[in-house]
Amino acid sequence: MKVKHLFSSIPVALALVLTPCASIPPSASAAEADATGWYWLSSDAKYSNFFDPASVKVTGAVETAHGRVATEIEAYVKTGYSYGGAQETIASYGIKDVIPNPNQLAYSVALVKVNPQNRTLQYVKEDFYDAQDKVIWSRTNGEEKEITSQQFDEEFYTNIVDSVFGAGEVARSKAENRWLDLYTHEADGLMTTAIADTTTMRKKGDNLFFWEWDTLKDASGNTLEIKFLKKAVNLPNGTESIIRARYWSGQTGWKDLEDDLDGAYRYIKAGTPQAQGIRALRNYAYTHEKWVNRYSIN
Repeated sequence: MKVKHLFSSIPVALALVLTPCASIPPSASAAEADATGWYWLSSDAKYSNFFDPASVKVTGAVETAHGRVATEIEAYVKTGYSYGGAQETIASYGIKDVIPNPNQLAYSVALVKVNPQNRTLQYVKEDFYDAQDKVIWSRTNGEEKEITSQQFDEEFYTNIVDSVFGAGEVARSKAENRWLDLYTHEADGLMTTAIADTTTMRKKGDNLFFWEWDTLKDASGNTLEIKFLKKAVNLPNGTESIIRARYWSGQTGWKDLEDDLDGAYRYIKAGTPQAQGIRALRNYAYTHEKWVNRYSIN
């Protein structure tokens, strides 16, 4: 699988009423998707990414007090590979015995399923092609993943969701102020900074869910540690829960962390840097009420 580099730069209107786009059936073939035309998203030295706007189809929705809201969306996406991209993809999927030569892999086409409320994307079916448009490997029912700043699939997700809601997912993911400063704290020659990804923010009741990036640096500006955290913050109570966490250091590399409170909410003490972060989150949720409640089915 193709993953964004973890040290890459990290650099609205809302329409809650459902507006389905023109679509092709979820069972349609990749050739049918290709016939409707691909919309180019981005390219780099390894990958070129496209999606098919005409294939976007709402496959699940619920009635709410503010109208019918999509809860499941399907669409076709396409990835073109250079030699390096093909080599990386073959290694990630562990299919070197099936595709021994990266030159054989030209592109892949996938039917993906998106859940906007939980910010997830799943590859329902993915076909890998050679330069002669022949399928050389396929897979189905890929793992459902949550889309964060570190996922290769983020631009697939944002474009597909915007095709239905038009709420500004693409613009927010590319905005200069995507990352909200929570606090900076200096002690004993070490500096800790915490920033929250506004693209991932959504409210459920009193809780604000988001991903946070914490960095510890020494006096020379060298990065010593990074924590990448999914949090739920109860805004009125000033408490937080760590749902998921990853940790990096030069000695350990990236690894998953276990929360010692097992997901329980902890109180943020007044006067601490974390309390400053709570205030910043409260202010953002208040001044961006439509954004943090987009796609809400509460």
